Amino acid sequence: MTEPQSPPEPMGAGESLGEIGGNYKITIFELENFQGKKRELTEESPNVTEEALEKVGSIQVESGPWLGFERQAFCGEQFVLEKGAYPDSLMSVRPLLIDSHDHTIHLFENAGYNGRKMEIVDDDVPSLWAHGFQDRVASIKALKGTWVGYEYPGYRGRQYVFERGEYQHWNEWDASQPQIQSVRRVRDQQWHKHGCFETS
Repeated sequence: MTEPQSPPEPMGAGESLGEIGGNYKITIFELENFQGKKRELTEESPNVTEEALEKVGSIQVESGPWLGFERQAFCGEQFVLEKGAYPDSLMSVRPLLIDSHDHTIHLFENAGYNGRKMEIVDDDVPSLWAHGFQDRVASIKALKGTWVGYEYPGYRGRQYVFERGEYQHWNEWDASQPQIQSVRRVRDQQWHKHGCFETS
C-alpha cells in the first residue's frame, strides 16, 4: 500500500519556495493534445479533477518544476514535470521545492546512513556503476538542491524525488527495494536556462 508523500506547506500564487523559489504555473487539459476544458494551477492540487475536469488528458508546464502523482492525494508513482508538454493522466500535482543553486547529495549503501557512501556535488550521474558505486542505495541525505533518483541507468524506470532532507530508509521515498542506478539534479529554468539534463 502506498503512503501519501507529504507536500510542503501550501502557498499562495507567485509566492516563493525556499530560498530561491519563483513562479509556478501548470495547465491541465481534459483531453489529449491540449484540447477541451482546462484548469490552470499555481499551487498544489491533491485532486486535479475536483473542479471542472472529468479526467486528465494532457499537461503543459509553463514555469517551475512540478511533481506529479498517478493517484489523488499525492500517492502512487512520482513523475518530475519540468517546463514542457506531457501526454500524461496524473491525478495530483505540487510544485517542487527549489532551495538552492547548488546541489549536494549523499547516497548510502545501507539504511541509517551506513555502509559505503557516495557524494555527488553539482553533477548528474547517468550510471552509479560507472562511478564505482553499486545500485543498492538504502538511505540518502539531500543536503542542497532537489534531486531525482531513477531505478535504472540512463534516467529510466521509477522516479524518486529527494527534496532537501534526510531519508533513513528506502521506504521513506516509497520504494519497494533499495535500488537506484542514476541520479540527476532538478533545476528551475528561471536560474538554469537549459533546465534539466540534456539527452545525448
